[in-house]
Amino acid sequence: MHTGDTDFEFERRFLVTSLPHHLLEDNSPDIIVQTYFLAKDGYGLRVRLQATQPTAALPLDIDGKAALHRFADEFDLCMLTVKGPNIGGTRYEAERPIDIGVGVAMCARGGTTLAKRRYGVWLGADGWVIDEFCGENRPLVVAECERTSPVVDLEIPSFATAEITGDSRFSNDELVNSPYSVWMKSYLAQLSNQSSRFETGFGKNSYL
Repeated sequence: MHTGDTDFEFERRFLVTSLPHHLLEDNSPDIIVQTYFLAKDGYGLRVRLQATQPTAALPLDIDGKAALHRFADEFDLCMLTVKGPNIGGTRYEAERPIDIGVGVAMCARGGTTLAKRRYGVWLGADGWVIDEFCGENRPLVVAECERTSPVVDLEIPSFATAEITGDSRFSNDELVNSPYSVWMKSYLAQLSNQSSRFETGFGKNSYL
């Protein structure tokens, strides 16, 4: 949780076109359900619910509200979060825990919701989060590395297809209103013509 002067997140994000099953076979994913009450121009106000030991897997074809209701009794964490626009891999983020029951009730009554599976892995010198999105955002998979200071001189894993740190379309507060499946084909066509797929303004990139 970010507090005070640390109300900023520093991360780099990458598109993954093939989930690295060899890294995740013994890794049971958390269930993340996020409801946005504001998601516009890079600003977000959301409630995030998380189940860290679900009794069943989150189906990939489920939509956000259905996931909310199906796993309502299994959430063990609820966070209220305010976010600002991403500027060069840095984004304002203030969050605090709230009562799970209140969070579920709020999300059931309003907002727009998405759901995803979340895996955590350690690669090289960094911890990574890999999110596998459900519903209309299938088959999107995003890997991100977050640090307590700007993410520079990063070791990029081999399963990372392209960097999306500066592409606002891939932020969750954009995806909740403009799902990946709607614009995936045009994006992949654009990507196929790019000679460089990783940003060079974050120090020296190396590759795992």
